[in-house]
Amino acid sequence: MGSVVGELVFVPFPWLGHIMSTVEIAKVLVNREQRLSVTILVIQPPGPSSGSVITAYIESLPKNTTTNRISFVPLPQDEPPPMGDKKRSFTSFDDFMKSHRKYVRNAVTDLLSRPGSGRLVGFVVDMFCTCMIDVANEFNVPTEVFFTSTAAFLGFKLFVQTLNDDHNQDVFELSNSDTEISVPGFVHPVPTKVFWILLRTREGVEFAMSLARKLREAKAILINTFLELETHAIESLCADISIPPVYPVGPILCLEGRSGKSLDGDVMSWLDSQPPSSVVLLCFGSMGYFDEVQVKEIARALEQSGYRFVWSLRQAPDETTKVPGDYDDPRVVLPEGFLERTDGIGKVVGWAPQAELLAHSAVGGFVSHCGWNSLLESVWFGVPVAAWPMYAEQQMNAFEIVVELGLAVEIKWDHIKDILNPELNMGVLGAKEIESGIKRVMENTEIRKKVKEMSEKSRAAVVNSGSSYLAVGNFIKNFINNI
Repeated sequence: MGSVVGELVFVPFPWLGHIMSTVEIAKVLVNREQRLSVTILVIQPPGPSSGSVITAYIESLPKNTTTNRISFVPLPQDEPPPMGDKKRSFTSFDDFMKSHRKYVRNAVTDLLSRPGSGRLVGFVVDMFCTCMIDVANEFNVPTEVFFTSTAAFLGFKLFVQTLNDDHNQDVFELSNSDTEISVPGFVHPVPTKVFWILLRTREGVEFAMSLARKLREAKAILINTFLELETHAIESLCADISIPPVYPVGPILCLEGRSGKSLDGDVMSWLDSQPPSSVVLLCFGSMGYFDEVQVKEIARALEQSGYRFVWSLRQAPDETTKVPGDYDDPRVVLPEGFLERTDGIGKVVGWAPQAELLAHSAVGGFVSHCGWNSLLESVWFGVPVAAWPMYAEQQMNAFEIVVELGLAVEIKWDHIKDILNPELNMGVLGAKEIESGIKRVMENTEIRKKVKEMSEKSRAAVVNSGSSYLAVGNFIKNFINNI
Protein backbone atom coordinates (compact mmCIF):
# COMPACT_ATOMS: atom_id res chain seq x y z
CA MET A 1 0.00 0.00 0.00
CA GLY A 2 2.73 2.46 0.94
CA SER A 3 4.56 2.08 -2.38
CA VAL A 4 1.50 2.90 -4.47
CA VAL A 5 1.49 6.50 -5.65
CA GLY A 6 -1.48 8.72 -6.38
CA GLU A 7 -1.07 11.59 -8.80
CA LEU A 8 -2.53 15.06 -8.30
CA VAL A 9 -2.55 17.44 -11.27
CA PHE A 10 -2.32 21.15 -10.47
CA VAL A 11 -3.30 23.88 -12.92
CA PRO A 12 -2.20 27.28 -11.54
CA PHE A 13 -3.01 30.69 -12.96
CA PRO A 14 -0.01 31.93 -15.01
CA TRP A 15 0.98 34.70 -12.61
CA LEU A 16 4.10 34.41 -10.50
CA GLY A 17 2.38 34.90 -7.14
CA HIS A 18 -0.22 32.23 -7.94
CA ILE A 19 2.42 29.76 -9.14
CA MET A 20 4.54 30.31 -6.04
CA SER A 21 1.50 29.63 -3.82
CA THR A 22 0.69 26.52 -5.87
CA VAL A 23 4.20 25.16 -5.36
CA GLU A 24 3.97 25.79 -1.63
CA ILE A 25 0.62 23.99 -1.20
CA ALA A 26 1.98 21.13 -3.33
CA LYS A 27 4.94 20.88 -0.93
CA VAL A 28 2.58 20.75 2.03
CA LEU A 29 0.56 17.91 0.49
CA VAL A 30 3.48 15.71 -0.56
CA ASN A 31 5.19 16.26 2.79
CA ARG A 32 2.09 15.04 4.60
CA GLU A 33 1.36 12.06 2.34
CA GLN A 34 4.25 9.96 1.06
CA ARG A 35 2.05 8.15 -1.46
CA LEU A 36 1.29 11.36 -3.34
CA SER A 37 3.08 12.96 -6.24
CA VAL A 38 2.15 16.21 -7.95
CA THR A 39 2.42 17.39 -11.53
CA ILE A 40 2.05 21.14 -12.07
CA LEU A 41 0.94 22.12 -15.58
CA VAL A 42 2.40 25.53 -16.41
CA ILE A 43 0.41 27.75 -18.76
CA GLN A 44 2.67 30.15 -20.65
CA PRO A 45 1.53 33.71 -19.81
CA PRO A 46 1.23 36.43 -22.43
CA GLY A 47 4.39 38.48 -22.74
CA PRO A 48 7.94 37.08 -22.90
CA SER A 49 9.07 38.75 -19.70
CA SER A 50 6.26 37.25 -17.61
CA GLY A 51 7.11 33.79 -18.88
CA SER A 52 10.82 34.19 -18.22
CA VAL A 53 10.17 35.29 -14.63
CA ILE A 54 8.09 32.14 -14.02
CA THR A 55 10.69 29.92 -15.68
CA ALA A 56 13.47 31.46 -13.59
CA TYR A 57 11.49 30.85 -10.41
CA ILE A 58 10.84 27.18 -11.26
CA GLU A 59 14.50 26.61 -12.15
CA SER A 60 15.58 28.21 -8.86
CA LEU A 61 13.66 25.69 -6.73
CA PRO A 62 16.01 23.51 -4.65
CA LYS A 63 16.08 19.80 -5.37
CA ASN A 64 15.19 17.68 -2.36
CA THR A 65 13.07 14.70 -1.38
CA THR A 66 9.94 16.84 -1.41
CA THR A 67 10.42 18.49 -4.78
CA ASN A 68 11.41 15.12 -6.28
CA ARG A 69 7.71 14.28 -6.11
CA ILE A 70 6.71 17.60 -7.69
CA SER A 71 7.23 17.91 -11.44
CA PHE A 72 6.50 20.71 -13.88
CA VAL A 73 5.12 20.33 -17.38
CA PRO A 74 5.14 23.51 -19.51
CA LEU A 75 2.13 23.60 -21.80
CA PRO A 76 2.46 24.74 -25.42
CA GLN A 77 2.40 28.48 -26.01
CA ASP A 78 -1.04 29.51 -27.19
CA GLU A 79 -2.08 32.72 -28.86
CA PRO A 80 -2.17 35.40 -26.14
CA PRO A 81 -5.43 37.25 -25.57
CA PRO A 82 -5.67 40.50 -27.52
CA MET A 83 -5.54 43.22 -24.86
CA GLY A 84 -5.96 46.23 -27.12
CA ASP A 85 -9.74 46.36 -26.79
CA LYS A 86 -10.35 46.94 -23.08
CA LYS A 87 -14.06 46.23 -23.51
CA ARG A 88 -13.25 42.66 -24.55
CA SER A 89 -10.38 42.04 -22.16
CA PHE A 90 -12.25 39.61 -19.88
CA THR A 91 -13.82 37.73 -22.78
CA SER A 92 -10.39 37.44 -24.39
CA PHE A 93 -8.87 36.22 -21.13
CA ASP A 94 -11.64 33.64 -20.69
CA ASP A 95 -11.12 32.39 -24.24
CA PHE A 96 -7.36 32.23 -23.60
CA MET A 97 -7.81 30.02 -20.53
CA LYS A 98 -10.38 27.77 -22.21
CA SER A 99 -8.09 27.33 -25.22
CA HIS A 100 -5.65 25.54 -22.89
CA ARG A 101 -8.10 22.77 -22.01
CA LYS A 102 -6.85 20.71 -24.95
CA TYR A 103 -3.25 21.07 -23.77
CA VAL A 104 -4.20 20.04 -20.23
CA ARG A 105 -6.09 17.04 -21.59
CA ASN A 106 -3.11 15.98 -23.71
CA ALA A 107 -0.61 16.50 -20.88
CA VAL A 108 -2.64 14.37 -18.46
CA THR A 109 -3.14 11.63 -21.05
CA ASP A 110 0.61 11.59 -21.67
CA LEU A 111 1.33 11.55 -17.93
CA LEU A 112 -0.90 8.53 -17.32
CA SER A 113 0.61 6.59 -20.22
CA ARG A 114 4.11 6.70 -18.75
CA PRO A 115 5.45 3.49 -17.15
CA GLY A 116 5.14 3.56 -13.39
CA SER A 117 2.75 6.49 -13.32
CA GLY A 118 0.46 6.65 -10.33
CA ARG A 119 -3.28 6.61 -10.32
CA LEU A 120 -4.81 10.00 -11.10
CA VAL A 121 -6.73 10.98 -7.97
CA GLY A 122 -7.77 14.53 -8.79
CA PHE A 123 -7.15 17.99 -10.17
CA VAL A 124 -6.34 21.03 -8.05
CA VAL A 125 -7.01 24.18 -10.09
CA ASP A 126 -6.52 27.85 -9.41
CA MET A 127 -9.61 29.96 -8.75
CA PHE A 128 -9.14 31.53 -12.22
CA CYS A 129 -8.71 28.14 -13.93
CA THR A 130 -12.05 26.56 -13.05
CA CYS A 131 -12.77 25.86 -16.72
CA MET A 132 -10.38 22.91 -16.22
CA ILE A 133 -13.07 21.20 -14.13
CA ASP A 134 -14.49 20.08 -17.48
CA VAL A 135 -11.23 18.28 -18.29
CA ALA A 136 -11.11 16.58 -14.88
CA ASN A 137 -14.65 15.33 -15.48
CA GLU A 138 -13.45 13.65 -18.68
CA PHE A 139 -10.98 11.65 -16.56
CA ASN A 140 -13.69 10.91 -13.95
CA VAL A 141 -11.73 12.49 -11.11
CA PRO A 142 -12.78 15.23 -8.69
CA THR A 143 -11.57 18.81 -8.89
CA GLU A 144 -10.54 20.84 -5.88
CA VAL A 145 -10.07 24.59 -6.24
CA PHE A 146 -7.11 26.35 -4.64
CA PHE A 147 -8.49 29.76 -3.68
CA THR A 148 -5.58 32.17 -3.29
CA SER A 149 -7.57 35.00 -1.73
CA THR A 150 -9.62 35.37 1.45
CA ALA A 151 -12.47 33.29 2.78
CA ALA A 152 -14.49 36.50 2.99
CA PHE A 153 -13.88 37.20 -0.71
CA LEU A 154 -14.93 33.66 -1.62
CA GLY A 155 -18.18 34.22 0.24
CA PHE A 156 -18.62 37.56 -1.50
CA LYS A 157 -18.13 36.06 -4.98
CA LEU A 158 -20.73 33.39 -4.35
CA PHE A 159 -23.09 35.89 -2.72
CA VAL A 160 -23.14 38.30 -5.66
CA GLN A 161 -23.58 35.36 -8.04
CA THR A 162 -26.67 34.37 -6.03
CA LEU A 163 -27.95 37.95 -6.20
CA ASN A 164 -27.46 37.92 -9.96
CA ASP A 165 -28.81 34.46 -10.77
CA ASP A 166 -31.49 33.85 -8.14
CA HIS A 167 -32.70 37.35 -7.25
CA ASN A 168 -32.33 39.13 -10.58
CA GLN A 169 -30.17 41.82 -8.97
CA ASP A 170 -28.25 44.08 -11.34
CA VAL A 171 -24.79 43.55 -9.85
CA PHE A 172 -23.25 46.13 -12.19
CA GLU A 173 -25.63 48.85 -10.98
CA LEU A 174 -25.13 47.79 -7.36
CA SER A 175 -21.33 47.88 -7.67
CA ASN A 176 -21.42 51.39 -9.13
CA SER A 177 -23.79 52.76 -6.49
CA ASP A 178 -22.82 54.51 -3.25
CA THR A 179 -24.29 52.38 -0.50
CA GLU A 180 -23.53 49.57 1.95
CA ILE A 181 -24.80 46.02 1.89
CA SER A 182 -24.78 43.07 4.29
CA VAL A 183 -22.64 40.26 2.90
CA PRO A 184 -22.36 36.77 4.43
CA GLY A 185 -18.89 36.34 5.86
CA PHE A 186 -18.53 40.00 6.85
CA VAL A 187 -19.54 41.27 10.28
CA HIS A 188 -19.88 44.87 9.11
CA PRO A 189 -21.90 46.16 6.14
CA VAL A 190 -19.63 46.30 3.09
CA PRO A 191 -19.43 49.61 1.18
CA THR A 192 -20.03 49.09 -2.53
CA LYS A 193 -17.02 51.34 -3.21
CA VAL A 194 -14.74 48.48 -2.07
CA PHE A 195 -16.47 45.85 -4.23
CA TRP A 196 -14.33 43.74 -6.54
CA ILE A 197 -13.24 46.01 -9.41
CA LEU A 198 -14.28 43.36 -11.93
CA LEU A 199 -17.90 44.21 -11.10
CA ARG A 200 -17.54 47.84 -12.23
CA THR A 201 -18.06 46.86 -15.90
CA ARG A 202 -20.83 44.76 -17.40
CA GLU A 203 -18.38 42.48 -19.14
CA GLY A 204 -16.51 42.06 -15.87
CA VAL A 205 -19.75 41.08 -14.10
CA GLU A 206 -20.43 38.43 -16.74
CA PHE A 207 -16.93 37.01 -16.32
CA ALA A 208 -17.17 37.08 -12.51
CA MET A 209 -20.50 35.26 -12.57
CA SER A 210 -19.08 32.49 -14.77
CA LEU A 211 -16.14 32.05 -12.39
CA ALA A 212 -18.44 31.84 -9.37
CA ARG A 213 -20.76 29.31 -11.03
CA LYS A 214 -17.82 27.02 -11.81
CA LEU A 215 -16.61 27.29 -8.20
CA ARG A 216 -19.81 25.57 -7.13
CA GLU A 217 -18.91 22.55 -9.29
CA ALA A 218 -15.76 21.83 -7.28
CA LYS A 219 -15.54 18.85 -4.96
CA ALA A 220 -13.90 21.08 -2.35
CA ILE A 221 -12.18 24.45 -2.01
CA LEU A 222 -8.79 24.91 -0.38
CA ILE A 223 -8.41 28.48 0.92
CA ASN A 224 -5.12 30.17 1.71
CA THR A 225 -6.22 31.41 5.10
CA PHE A 226 -6.54 30.05 8.63
CA LEU A 227 -9.44 29.63 11.00
CA GLU A 228 -8.17 31.97 13.71
CA LEU A 229 -7.77 34.85 11.23
CA GLU A 230 -11.10 34.60 9.38
CA THR A 231 -13.28 32.77 11.88
CA HIS A 232 -16.55 34.49 10.95
CA ALA A 233 -16.05 34.17 7.19
CA ILE A 234 -15.06 30.49 7.38
CA GLU A 235 -17.96 29.59 9.65
CA SER A 236 -20.31 31.39 7.25
CA LEU A 237 -19.05 29.32 4.32
CA CYS A 238 -19.31 26.07 6.27
CA ALA A 239 -22.91 26.86 7.25
CA ASP A 240 -24.04 27.23 3.62
CA ILE A 241 -24.85 23.79 2.22
CA SER A 242 -24.90 25.16 -1.34
CA ILE A 243 -21.14 25.82 -1.14
CA PRO A 244 -18.60 22.98 -1.57
CA PRO A 245 -16.69 21.98 1.58
CA VAL A 246 -13.95 24.48 2.40
CA TYR A 247 -10.56 23.75 3.91
CA PRO A 248 -8.63 26.69 5.40
CA VAL A 249 -5.06 25.43 4.93
CA GLY A 250 -2.97 28.59 5.26
CA PRO A 251 -0.98 30.57 5.62
CA ILE A 252 0.68 29.10 2.53
CA LEU A 253 3.74 31.31 2.04
CA CYS A 254 6.88 31.30 -0.06
CA LEU A 255 9.52 32.56 2.34
CA GLU A 256 12.63 31.48 0.44
CA GLY A 257 12.82 34.35 -2.07
CA ARG A 258 12.65 33.82 -5.81
CA SER A 259 14.78 33.53 -8.91
CA GLY A 260 17.98 33.58 -6.91
CA LYS A 261 17.62 37.34 -6.39
CA SER A 262 18.87 39.02 -3.26
CA LEU A 263 18.88 42.54 -1.92
CA ASP A 264 21.96 44.73 -1.87
CA GLY A 265 23.91 43.75 1.24
CA ASP A 266 24.26 47.43 2.09
CA VAL A 267 20.51 47.66 2.71
CA MET A 268 20.47 44.66 5.05
CA SER A 269 23.52 46.00 6.90
CA TRP A 270 21.75 49.34 7.28
CA LEU A 271 18.65 47.59 8.66
CA ASP A 272 20.83 45.69 11.12
CA SER A 273 21.91 49.04 12.58
CA GLN A 274 18.37 50.40 13.06
CA PRO A 275 16.29 50.19 16.27
CA PRO A 276 13.55 47.53 16.47
CA SER A 277 10.27 48.36 14.68
CA SER A 278 11.59 51.75 13.55
CA VAL A 279 11.52 51.32 9.75
CA VAL A 280 8.50 51.48 7.45
CA LEU A 281 8.62 49.26 4.35
CA LEU A 282 6.88 50.40 1.16
CA CYS A 283 6.38 47.55 -1.30
CA PHE A 284 3.53 47.20 -3.80
CA GLY A 285 3.72 43.73 -5.30
CA SER A 286 4.89 42.36 -8.62
CA MET A 287 2.76 44.83 -10.62
CA GLY A 288 3.21 47.83 -8.33
CA TYR A 289 4.44 51.02 -9.95
CA PHE A 290 3.51 54.72 -10.02
CA ASP A 291 3.86 57.66 -12.35
CA GLU A 292 6.26 60.49 -11.55
CA VAL A 293 3.61 62.70 -9.92
CA GLN A 294 2.62 59.96 -7.45
CA VAL A 295 6.25 59.04 -6.77
CA LYS A 296 6.97 62.62 -5.74
CA GLU A 297 3.98 62.64 -3.36
CA ILE A 298 5.21 59.43 -1.71
CA ALA A 299 8.68 60.93 -1.36
CA ARG A 300 7.29 64.08 0.27
CA ALA A 301 5.21 61.96 2.65
CA LEU A 302 8.26 59.99 3.72
CA GLU A 303 10.31 63.13 4.32
CA GLN A 304 7.54 64.82 6.28
CA SER A 305 6.81 61.73 8.39
CA GLY A 306 10.37 61.63 9.69
CA TYR A 307 10.37 57.83 9.82
CA ARG A 308 13.13 55.58 8.59
CA PHE A 309 12.12 53.70 5.46
CA VAL A 310 12.91 51.13 2.78
CA TRP A 311 11.03 51.88 -0.44
CA SER A 312 10.78 49.42 -3.33
CA LEU A 313 10.39 51.80 -6.28
CA ARG A 314 9.60 50.25 -9.67
CA GLN A 315 9.14 51.86 -13.06
CA ALA A 316 6.17 51.30 -15.36
CA PRO A 317 6.37 48.32 -17.72
CA ASP A 318 7.00 48.96 -21.37
CA GLU A 319 5.12 47.28 -24.20
CA THR A 320 7.76 44.56 -24.46
CA THR A 321 8.25 43.49 -20.86
CA LYS A 322 4.65 43.88 -19.56
CA VAL A 323 6.00 43.85 -15.99
CA PRO A 324 7.52 46.65 -13.89
CA GLY A 325 11.29 47.02 -13.90
CA ASP A 326 13.96 48.82 -11.92
CA TYR A 327 15.21 52.35 -12.57
CA ASP A 328 18.81 52.77 -13.66
CA ASP A 329 18.73 55.95 -11.58
CA PRO A 330 15.62 56.72 -9.47
CA ARG A 331 16.59 60.40 -9.38
CA VAL A 332 14.75 60.82 -12.70
CA VAL A 333 11.41 60.57 -10.85
CA LEU A 334 12.25 61.57 -7.28
CA PRO A 335 12.13 65.16 -6.01
CA GLU A 336 15.43 66.95 -6.51
CA GLY A 337 17.79 66.27 -3.62
CA PHE A 338 15.54 63.62 -2.03
CA LEU A 339 18.21 60.92 -1.87
CA GLU A 340 20.72 63.33 -0.38
CA ARG A 341 18.27 64.67 2.23
CA THR A 342 17.24 61.16 3.30
CA ASP A 343 20.74 59.69 3.30
CA GLY A 344 21.03 57.61 6.46
CA ILE A 345 17.26 57.82 7.06
CA GLY A 346 16.01 55.62 4.26
CA LYS A 347 16.85 53.40 1.32
CA VAL A 348 15.29 53.49 -2.15
CA VAL A 349 15.67 50.12 -3.89
CA GLY A 350 14.26 48.41 -6.96
CA TRP A 351 12.91 44.89 -6.67
CA ALA A 352 12.93 43.81 -3.03
CA PRO A 353 12.62 40.44 -1.24
CA GLN A 354 9.51 41.43 0.66
CA ALA A 355 9.38 38.46 3.04
CA GLU A 356 13.05 38.86 3.96
CA LEU A 357 12.47 42.52 4.76
CA LEU A 358 9.29 41.90 6.77
CA ALA A 359 11.18 39.29 8.77
CA HIS A 360 13.75 41.87 9.89
CA SER A 361 13.27 43.12 13.45
CA ALA A 362 13.88 46.74 12.39
CA VAL A 363 10.78 46.78 10.16
CA GLY A 364 7.78 48.02 12.12
CA GLY A 365 5.25 49.02 9.47
CA PHE A 366 4.30 48.02 5.94
CA VAL A 367 2.67 50.23 3.29
CA SER A 368 1.05 47.61 1.08
CA HIS A 369 -1.19 47.24 -1.97
CA CYS A 370 -3.09 44.59 0.01
CA GLY A 371 -2.49 41.62 -2.23
CA TRP A 372 -3.49 38.63 -0.12
CA ASN A 373 -0.05 37.00 -0.16
CA SER A 374 1.44 40.26 1.13
CA LEU A 375 -1.13 40.56 3.90
CA LEU A 376 -0.51 36.97 4.99
CA GLU A 377 3.22 37.70 5.11
CA SER A 378 2.57 40.78 7.24
CA VAL A 379 0.55 38.69 9.69
CA TRP A 380 3.14 35.90 9.74
CA PHE A 381 5.92 38.33 10.63
CA GLY A 382 3.75 40.46 12.94
CA VAL A 383 4.11 43.71 10.99
CA PRO A 384 1.06 46.04 10.87
CA VAL A 385 -0.09 47.34 7.49
CA ALA A 386 -1.07 50.74 6.10
CA ALA A 387 -3.58 49.76 3.42
CA TRP A 388 -3.24 51.27 -0.06
CA PRO A 389 -5.08 48.92 -2.46
CA MET A 390 -4.92 49.23 -6.23
CA TYR A 391 -6.56 46.53 -8.35
CA ALA A 392 -8.34 43.15 -8.36
CA GLU A 393 -9.98 42.39 -4.98
CA GLN A 394 -7.47 44.45 -3.01
CA GLN A 395 -10.06 47.03 -1.91
CA MET A 396 -12.05 44.23 -0.25
CA ASN A 397 -8.88 42.87 1.33
CA ALA A 398 -8.12 46.35 2.68
CA PHE A 399 -11.63 46.72 4.11
CA GLU A 400 -11.38 43.32 5.78
CA ILE A 401 -7.91 43.79 7.26
CA VAL A 402 -8.74 47.31 8.55
CA VAL A 403 -12.40 47.14 9.59
CA GLU A 404 -13.22 43.47 10.07
CA LEU A 405 -9.95 42.27 11.60
CA GLY A 406 -8.42 45.46 13.04
CA LEU A 407 -4.92 44.47 11.92
CA ALA A 408 -4.17 47.52 9.75
CA VAL A 409 -4.75 51.23 9.29
CA GLU A 410 -6.23 52.83 6.21
CA ILE A 411 -4.40 55.10 3.82
CA LYS A 412 -7.33 54.87 1.40
CA TRP A 413 -9.09 51.52 1.26
CA ASP A 414 -11.20 52.33 -1.80
CA HIS A 415 -8.30 53.63 -3.90
CA ILE A 416 -8.21 52.26 -7.46
CA LYS A 417 -5.26 51.98 -9.81
CA ASP A 418 -6.51 49.28 -12.15
CA ILE A 419 -4.45 47.64 -14.87
CA LEU A 420 -7.27 46.56 -17.18
CA ASN A 421 -9.62 49.50 -16.64
CA PRO A 422 -7.55 52.67 -16.23
CA GLU A 423 -10.70 54.77 -16.69
CA LEU A 424 -11.62 53.71 -13.13
CA ASN A 425 -8.39 55.06 -11.67
CA MET A 426 -8.76 57.67 -8.95
CA GLY A 427 -5.65 59.71 -9.59
CA VAL A 428 -2.95 60.83 -7.23
CA LEU A 429 -2.97 60.38 -3.46
CA GLY A 430 -1.55 63.44 -1.75
CA ALA A 431 1.49 63.46 0.52
CA LYS A 432 -0.58 64.44 3.58
CA GLU A 433 -2.85 61.40 3.26
CA ILE A 434 0.12 59.06 2.81
CA GLU A 435 2.06 60.67 5.65
CA SER A 436 -0.92 60.27 7.97
CA GLY A 437 -1.14 56.56 7.17
CA ILE A 438 2.58 56.08 7.77
CA LYS A 439 2.43 57.80 11.15
CA ARG A 440 -0.64 55.87 12.27
CA VAL A 441 0.77 52.46 11.32
CA MET A 442 4.05 53.20 13.10
CA GLU A 443 2.45 54.68 16.22
CA ASN A 444 -0.66 52.54 16.84
CA THR A 445 0.44 50.25 19.67
CA GLU A 446 -2.95 48.53 19.93
CA ILE A 447 -2.88 47.33 16.32
CA ARG A 448 0.77 46.31 16.68
CA LYS A 449 -0.14 44.16 19.68
CA LYS A 450 -3.06 42.52 17.81
CA VAL A 451 -0.87 41.75 14.80
CA LYS A 452 1.79 40.16 17.03
CA GLU A 453 -0.87 37.98 18.64
CA MET A 454 -2.23 36.94 15.24
CA SER A 455 1.31 36.18 14.10
CA GLU A 456 1.62 33.61 16.88
CA LYS A 457 -1.72 32.10 15.88
CA SER A 458 -0.68 31.90 12.22
CA ARG A 459 2.39 29.87 13.13
CA ALA A 460 0.43 27.63 15.49
CA ALA A 461 -2.13 26.92 12.75
CA VAL A 462 0.33 25.08 10.49
CA VAL A 463 2.13 22.89 13.03
CA ASN A 464 1.02 19.54 14.42
CA SER A 465 -2.58 19.72 15.75
CA GLY A 466 -3.02 23.30 14.47
CA SER A 467 -6.24 24.22 12.67
CA SER A 468 -4.71 24.31 9.18
CA TYR A 469 -2.62 21.20 9.84
CA LEU A 470 -5.81 19.32 10.69
CA ALA A 471 -7.62 20.77 7.65
CA VAL A 472 -4.85 19.52 5.34
CA GLY A 473 -5.11 16.07 6.92
CA ASN A 474 -8.87 15.98 6.43
CA PHE A 475 -8.50 17.11 2.82
CA ILE A 476 -5.98 14.35 2.07
CA LYS A 477 -8.24 11.72 3.64
CA ASN A 478 -10.94 12.61 1.12
CA PHE A 479 -9.09 11.05 -1.77
CA ILE A 480 -6.06 9.13 -0.46
CA ASN A 481 -8.13 6.12 0.61
CA ASN A 482 -8.90 5.51 -3.05
CA ILE A 483 -5.24 4.92 -3.91
